[in-house]
Amino acid sequence: MQDALHPYVRLRPELILDAVERLGYRCDGRLLAFNSYENRVYQVGIEAGPPLVAKFYRPGRWSKAMLREEHAFALELAGADIPVVPPLADPRGETLHVHEGFFFALYPRQGGRAPQLESEDTLTWMGRFIGRLHAVGAARPFLYRPALDVESFGEEPSRFLLERGFVPPELRQTYRRLVEHLLDRIRQTFDQAAPVRRLRLHGDCHAGNVLWTEQGPHFVDLDDARMGPAVQDLWMLLHGSREDMIRQLGCLVRGYREFFDFEARELALIEPLRTLRMIHYAGWLARRWDDPAFPAAFPWFNTPRYWQEHLLHLREQAARLEEPPLCLSL
Repeated sequence: MQDALHPYVRLRPELILDAVERLGYRCDGRLLAFNSYENRVYQVGIEAGPPLVAKFYRPGRWSKAMLREEHAFALELAGADIPVVPPLADPRGETLHVHEGFFFALYPRQGGRAPQLESEDTLTWMGRFIGRLHAVGAARPFLYRPALDVESFGEEPSRFLLERGFVPPELRQTYRRLVEHLLDRIRQTFDQAAPVRRLRLHGDCHAGNVLWTEQGPHFVDLDDARMGPAVQDLWMLLHGSREDMIRQLGCLVRGYREFFDFEARELALIEPLRTLRMIHYAGWLARRWDDPAFPAAFPWFNTPRYWQEHLLHLREQAARLEEPPLCLSL
């Protein structure tokens, strides 16, 4: 019964095709669902041209003003010759559309492959790209989109998990105390790093949101764009041992500084931001658990083993928060 009430149950092929055709495109009936869960994204075949990508936003997540601000940021970046994939505008210049209660947008289809992050040249190129993006992002703030902060990425999701009964009863007290300790330590680190410049970010800058072509990287998703510290768009590209991450960070920042200044004090925020993302991710899965796609795609979530491992990972983060931050090796 719960599944039947979810809005995405209504998002059937005929509704998707009708939404696209109402914008003046004639569909050829081909429809391919992409691997997207927060929103629903489809490749739609067009009779008179290449396929388009139709993105149907999750109802209730962003307001119209927030979505328009995302689109305006993408168009601003594209206007500065930064390789993002902006939404297509209709003859009136409108990029955000509504059909049967769903906000949606159309995008040109962008080919490409995942970036090879083992390559120092690729990392330096990515750094230049993000530096250019941040140079535009720093020009003005978002007025409607939220900020990346301890409240929205730590306090709110952990509170939701506890109040809605996702954390098993025997682990509730342990989880509560551990998260309280982590968030206190994170606040201390942000205070010590102050002042931290906040600018418009991509917000979810990992390899899965980058398509690589002969021309270099292209970002294809600004859905999580928000205000925050610049290092948020860098740390998710780091992986491996501490030595590996120092080397990778050096390559990224070397390219980044060709176009925008990087403040070294933000290196202390990498592990706090990683910890917040872990807490937020668990809360995100819990908030979406009434969406029938989520139990099918994430069957391991909310099992006893998941919570035991989640607590283990958070304890590991508690130890990392006490270690010296990564250093730059340029």
